[in-house]
Amino acid sequence: MSAAIGHKQFPNGLYLTNMKALLPISINTQLTNREKALVLRRYALHCKYEKAVALYADTDMAMKEIAKECNVSVGGLGSYLRRYWRELVLRRHRIYLDGKKADEVKIMEAGKQNVNAHVKYKDAVAACDSLNYIDLNVSQIARKFGTDGTALANFMRIHYSEILIWREKVRQRLGINDNKQHGARPECTKQYAEAVELYRKTEMTMAEVAEACKVSLSGFCQHLRFYHKEVLKQKKQIRKTAQAERQQVFGELTGNGRTYRPSPIAEQKYAVALSLYRDTTLTMKKIVEQTGVPAGGFRSYLHLWHKDLVLERSGLDKEENVTDLRSARKRMKTVAAKYEKAIESLIANPRPVSVVAAEFGFNPEVFRGYLHKHEPGLARQQGMMKAANGKTVSRRSAEKYAEAVHLYETTTESLKSIAAHLGLTYNSVGGYIRRNYPEVIVRHQNLLEKTK
Repeated sequence: MSAAIGHKQFPNGLYLTNMKALLPISINTQLTNREKALVLRRYALHCKYEKAVALYADTDMAMKEIAKECNVSVGGLGSYLRRYWRELVLRRHRIYLDGKKADEVKIMEAGKQNVNAHVKYKDAVAACDSLNYIDLNVSQIARKFGTDGTALANFMRIHYSEILIWREKVRQRLGINDNKQHGARPECTKQYAEAVELYRKTEMTMAEVAEACKVSLSGFCQHLRFYHKEVLKQKKQIRKTAQAERQQVFGELTGNGRTYRPSPIAEQKYAVALSLYRDTTLTMKKIVEQTGVPAGGFRSYLHLWHKDLVLERSGLDKEENVTDLRSARKRMKTVAAKYEKAIESLIANPRPVSVVAAEFGFNPEVFRGYLHKHEPGLARQQGMMKAANGKTVSRRSAEKYAEAVHLYETTTESLKSIAAHLGLTYNSVGGYIRRNYPEVIVRHQNLLEKTK
């Protein structure tokens, strides 16, 4: 791309490019259509803000006034200046590079004063900090220096709270009473008490806390900034740590102060599907069909927020560092296909795993291990069964003690004798019958009574 570049020097020593001279005379034919479009779009952007940049560099006009004069938005102009004319912005805010690159210097840090606000209130703040004006309250000082009383008080609560505390103590010693409430009003303290504690002890955002406690979000934010700076400082440190570690943990704060979790809308949307995925053996296809959620969306939701559950369903260990979950799942498909028919048969007609394994020619222990790892819900179901009396009992125990229960119920032979000739442990079979078949004990006693 060739262009004639013109420059204009401003009083601050910086150079402003003549935007009109940036018009592409010719664009390299090697550029793709996409690249050409980007060049032209950037040129149009520079043209749009050319006059605004000149006013920003040449005058002391406020951003709002410049934006109005040039018919552009304040937000758009600010973003443009910070991106393409950062040195100008830093110079206007009296922020010096000190050997650093412009991109490395923050224009405004969280919790720090706005430069313009500092200039606006500095004389009034100095007056509040002086004994010469101790007879005046903050509102009176604000009027004297041509500022708004509420705005000055709020500014000082945030940045100069120690001055307000000092003034109050001195005025009390001097017997100066303006009959005004200082500090947090009792009704405000009471109103926001629950919200403050909830915000302090949980990872909820300010908006979430405000909604949960039914208080104004703006009022709650202001209350925290004025009277609970230590809480904000603590939260800031947590976010800073999270940002440094670059690790996102479900339910905990991220570097931007938000809790790392799916949106309430997404949670509600996939709640039923997630429950079916977690608690049943239904396939993804069937779950999607039953719930009506998009297959791709639900799959992405699972992989992002419930990876452990996906790993569990896939038969992969949670401790494994699985970077490509889809490839890992693909490796399992061959094995899954091998047991698919047997599992369907087991679901349709519940019976001992060993019986199903024999029918399909599988090693019973290997098949049982596969079920425990990949179909835990089905494995649990197979481990238990309904007895004739309606009680749920262990299938293995039921098969093991079935003959002993039958003999004890229908004969007068002692349980100790039955256990001995069946090769069972007396205490074990006795406990099993007492827990699960108390009616058998009654029938055995009735038989003994009849034989007397």
